[in-house]
Amino acid sequence: MFDRNIALSGGVAPVRTYVPELLPDVLEGTIDPSPVFDLTVGLEGVPDGYEAMDERTALKVMVAN
Repeated sequence: MFDRNIALSGGVAPVRTYVPELLPDVLEGTIDPSPVFDLTVGLEGVPDGYEAMDERTALKVMVAN
């Protein structure tokens, strides 16, 4: 990458832009979002989920009841 002067950058995804379009498909079961999550916690485990993301042991945490 360096010798060809190629840059790699990233940023925050504009999630709110896509919610109106994609949420109905998720709720109907057309789209399965579960592959995005690598940790699932219950409501009482929310602090553990935040800690896992802070420690970089989890990228996305799903809160399930």
